[in-house]
Amino acid sequence: MMENPKAVVLLSGGLDSATVLAIAMDQGFEAHALTFRYGQRHWAEIEAARAVACAASAAEHRIVDIGPEAFKGSALTGDGDVPKGRSQAEMDAGAPVTYVPARNTIFLAYALGWAEVMGALDIFIGVNALDYSGYPDCRPEFLAAFQKMANLATKTAAEDGRKTTIHAPLIDLTKGRIIKRGLELGVDYGLTLSCYDPGPGAAPCGECDACRLRSGGFEEAGSTDPAIS
Repeated sequence: MMENPKAVVLLSGGLDSATVLAIAMDQGFEAHALTFRYGQRHWAEIEAARAVACAASAAEHRIVDIGPEAFKGSALTGDGDVPKGRSQAEMDAGAPVTYVPARNTIFLAYALGWAEVMGALDIFIGVNALDYSGYPDCRPEFLAAFQKMANLATKTAAEDGRKTTIHAPLIDLTKGRIIKRGLELGVDYGLTLSCYDPGPGAAPCGECDACRLRSGGFEEAGSTDPAIS
């Protein structure tokens, strides 16, 4: 009996990454979830990631610590205020103060190393080019460049001819379509945390970019967000 191929799935604890984990498993992959503690202001997302991985019955969930000094300069790591109440036009205007320098590059590089160690050729990431709030490391061009680099940098590709694929199944979906797909796959969005500035008990603020995109997504999907209902 053939074993399911292994895949590394980047899991932040948010709506998108929870959906991607479900998609990877639905496609028949043995999902090894990977979450990072990198000095983010609100560690509730780590607990959300743990809950999501457990509910999905991921094969493994690894939580990795990266020194917070690598990610200074972002409102998500304590440098400045999280913007609230921005319009879609403002969100589309450029990288906001919540941009974390080189975050996806570093996360994908770690995922690539782990994948090569375990013999996996597939990495899943929940980036989105439509509702991406101006983050440059969520674009298709970035993912294509990283995949090309990955297949120049690893022994698996250079000597064995086995190519790594970076999967971004949400890349061209609206938030509403992402939510609909997740609901079809049984994702419990009540376990997820998207907010950039949650209050006591990880209650979402409702006004940051992530909250506004999430709210619009559930409205588009014709569904109620279980995290706030």
